Amino acid sequence: MLSVAEALDRILAAFSPLPAETIAIHESAGRVLAAPVVARLDQPFADLSAMDGYALRAADVPSVPATLSVVGEAPAGGSHDHALKSGEAVRIFTGGPLPSGADAIVIQEDTAEHRPGARPVVAGYPHAVTILEQPTAGRHVRRKGLDFSTGAVGIQPSKRLTARDQALAAAMNVPWLAVHRRPRVAILATGDELVMPGEPVGRNQIVSSSAIAVATLVRSWGGEPVMLGIVADRRDAVAERIAAGGQHDLLVTLGGASVGDHDLVQDSLRAQGYGIDFWKIAMRPGKPLMYAEAGHRKALGLPGNPVSTLVCALLFLKPAIEKMTGLPGTPVATTRATLGADVRANDGRQDYVRSTLLRAVDDRPTVTPHPTQDSSMLSVAARSDALLVRPPKDPARRAGDVVDIIDLANAGPDF
Repeated sequence: MLSVAEALDRILAAFSPLPAETIAIHESAGRVLAAPVVARLDQPFADLSAMDGYALRAADVPSVPATLSVVGEAPAGGSHDHALKSGEAVRIFTGGPLPSGADAIVIQEDTAEHRPGARPVVAGYPHAVTILEQPTAGRHVRRKGLDFSTGAVGIQPSKRLTARDQALAAAMNVPWLAVHRRPRVAILATGDELVMPGEPVGRNQIVSSSAIAVATLVRSWGGEPVMLGIVADRRDAVAERIAAGGQHDLLVTLGGASVGDHDLVQDSLRAQGYGIDFWKIAMRPGKPLMYAEAGHRKALGLPGNPVSTLVCALLFLKPAIEKMTGLPGTPVATTRATLGADVRANDGRQDYVRSTLLRAVDDRPTVTPHPTQDSSMLSVAARSDALLVRPPKDPARRAGDVVDIIDLANAGPDF
């Protein structure tokens, strides 16, 4: 049997980023950038004021107090289009461009304005302002290009775009972005025993749950799920659905990938030209994991037990989808935790033990396995915060030992 690491390496070697498509910036959140975002303008476009106050020449105020003539104003979205002369100032507002010749801003709290006539006074120029704080050249000035300049690369490819990235691209005046196409992932549940939620449940039947969960995860991880429904254990029916799934970027089958009399997925894949790379992994839960391909057609067979499905989807499907979207496709990250209970020695399979996690503020979290680990028990999986990772042949561990875990809070927002 393959190790988990070997199986993942083989799967990831078969995938590459999908081609790029161009989309509107407001539709780009969560997509992976395929080409650099390059600024089409300077930001700011000129030297701007960072405060409400007065723009002046610092050399005109060698000492304070000093009185200058106010000859105009420069609001955000407007400007004073005359060069300052000696002894002049311009009323300026946050975001307003500095007039030619100005090199400093004095905030309005450090001035005393003098207008003719009784207050309130309608704005009129010229009038006078007394400067009460010594100005410094460059103070409260946002220099042209402070944020970025024309031609600057703001966002590099292979980045999943956030709202902050969208804001930056928009500020750079880039309305369209090149992103990798979302992979279309066909999902096929197999088995006579399965019925859809809400349908009558006959004798010896169970409700299908894995396909719904996998579809949610595919969407959460950046793909587009295509539901192929439930197929009965008939060779012609399985072959027909597999042929339909092969038209997509990846076919994910749920159950039926072993070699029993009622496990028909492998035979149907082989009949359609797929080569079976592997179908047994030294892991628990999830031993009957399968990967097959035929040219551009790829199939990942996940185990039928719902908890096995979820664990294998996290370990193998997530990195594969990420690689197709343009991300590196790295193994799911582990972190360290303190064991909260004794555990027995592990056997030859890598074990992913459903556990609770007590998070600490200043120390490692504490991980405690659930007492029951049956791979059919979704109630235990739903209550779990982490997977305790037990390597093959890991010796018995005592409470207080430091161990590796997968924190499910980092597995994606919908896991």
